[in-house]
Amino acid sequence: MYLRQISTGDNIEIVEPKEMFDPFQNSIQGRRHSGEELQDTESFDKSDLCFLSEEALPRCWTDPRYHSG
Repeated sequence: MYLRQISTGDNIEIVEPKEMFDPFQNSIQGRRHSGEELQDTESFDKSDLCFLSEEALPRCWTDPRYHSG
């Protein structure tokens, strides 16, 4: 799965998509896709990620109280 980092515009490969779907997890592990070499894994805040189409992530992925409201 690929997402875009809002602050830099970089494409990010999500290492473990399961982390993306957990609303209690504020950051996820991913790799930037820039250049030809495989980049090191780093942590990214979900609040700074969006889909490649620049759509926001679904609230059920980011808000642990989504079902209670």
